[in-house]
Amino acid sequence: MFTNRSFLIKEVYHLLKVKKENEFIHIKGSRFMYVWMFLATVGFLIVCSALIINGLKFDSKYSLFYLAGGLVFTPFYLYLTLWSLPGLIPGKTLLRIVQGENGSIVSKKGTVSITNIRNIDLVRNPLNLINDIVIETFENKKVKIRTFNILDELDYQVMVDQYIYPYMTENTKKVWDRKVNLDLLLKEVRYERQEQKIN
Repeated sequence: MFTNRSFLIKEVYHLLKVKKENEFIHIKGSRFMYVWMFLATVGFLIVCSALIINGLKFDSKYSLFYLAGGLVFTPFYLYLTLWSLPGLIPGKTLLRIVQGENGSIVSKKGTVSITNIRNIDLVRNPLNLINDIVIETFENKKVKIRTFNILDELDYQVMVDQYIYPYMTENTKKVWDRKVNLDLLLKEVRYERQEQKIN
């Protein structure tokens, strides 16, 4: 019973949302991550507001603790919420991928040819705690694509391995192979790399 429940949670948790439209593959966040980020930002902000309101009533011996807790944590969660709000827009597309030998990654930060990718990473920004997809090109340029934390790390790995990896250069593939754990992806999200024929 517990095992089945755990498996179900994993399947729901790691659910890369993809929409194919013409030559574009639209990458969106999972529903679980939308809910998680809402609770982790707006939800905690509401809790902080409730603590302040209850604290101001001074009808409990814990009122000062409520008030102090609310006042201390409200600026922090307000800051995180403001950074995360753009990602909470329903159906938001984080990036688009065009597959093929002349494939590319398209985002608000610009377009990067897949064959021009030297390295791709998921990096947490220390200032706002939001993960960015950081792409380094052979021209020594960096492109950062904000995920708003609605793209889980395993979903990110599946996205790169399934839609970008087949069209990378051989050297970039070797770099990616050192980062990705295909055994973990198979175990956690039942993803298995398929050999693809590139036309």
